[in-house]
Amino acid sequence: MMRRYLFALGLAAAALLATLPGVAQTPQKVSVGALRLASSGAIFIAQEKGYFREQGLEVEIKTFTAAQQVPVAVTSGDVDFGVTGLTAGFFNLAGKGALKIIAGQSREEPGFQLVAYMVTNQALAKGFGSLKDFAGKRVGTTTVGSTFHYSLGLLARKYGFDIASVQLVPLQSLPNMAAAFKGGQVDAVLAPVNVARALEKDDAGKIIGWVGDETPWQLGALFTSPRLVETRRSVAEQFLRAYQRASADYNRAFNGMDAQGKPVKGPGYDELIGIVSRAVQQPPELVATGLPFVDPEARLNVQDIYDQVAFWQSQGQVDRGVDAKAILDLSFVKGHFNLPR
Repeated sequence: MMRRYLFALGLAAAALLATLPGVAQTPQKVSVGALRLASSGAIFIAQEKGYFREQGLEVEIKTFTAAQQVPVAVTSGDVDFGVTGLTAGFFNLAGKGALKIIAGQSREEPGFQLVAYMVTNQALAKGFGSLKDFAGKRVGTTTVGSTFHYSLGLLARKYGFDIASVQLVPLQSLPNMAAAFKGGQVDAVLAPVNVARALEKDDAGKIIGWVGDETPWQLGALFTSPRLVETRRSVAEQFLRAYQRASADYNRAFNGMDAQGKPVKGPGYDELIGIVSRAVQQPPELVATGLPFVDPEARLNVQDIYDQVAFWQSQGQVDRGVDAKAILDLSFVKGHFNLPR
């Protein structure tokens, strides 16, 4: 009896000590997969400014070189969380019950020059000068099923041309896309702003528009495994609190606009551009040319997730049985918008 009493007393004392200020607690170790892109900025900010640590987490950031590698890493258990652009491959994995979207990442929004439509000089000379002229053209992309592919699908819907009439040329990487563009092997590409500006500077072609201005959409998301949600929900909540705080910092510093719709530097700009610059291993001035919109509360444009699934299903890239509602867990973040009726 005395042993049980002393054991219970010890547990109570340990619990009390854990709640006292200044008493160190062992942090929970978690990992997150991301690309070295400004769109992952909230992750880098939360890490460097200590927001994860304040939530009792010890976070390891693992970087990858392609969007599809991140959900694969979450599925395999190599990382606990992932943050990246949404692709057909992502939805296929999520549709098998391997992934849950729990918050937003970046969005394509008007005024934010993130991805450009670029046309080669040769194609321009032949009359390809409008966003309505993509039908029948050769368009370079990283892979079929990529975020670039989806952006082109939205453009096709907006301007009434058949996406099937576009000859997509999968080139696997951005350097390959740039080389094919310069060599005239494709008529056009959808390219990140830094790649597009470099191609324009080299007089290889012309930017004829921006995805965010033409077809805003939910480009990226934060996701995890259903098992983590079920068995370590408190960890997910801690992670989200730090992530949302960093997303708010990012939005205030980078996403302000003046009356003419031009970006303006907000509070903490210099510090945060330095953090993102170091994380993506690019000069601050280059990073500044392609800072996407990040919702300050990490909210999702929910209807667009449904639309993405439907598009990929129509293209035969995602199984018809995938249910958009089943891959979303909207309980972690309040105020998600554009919810389906």
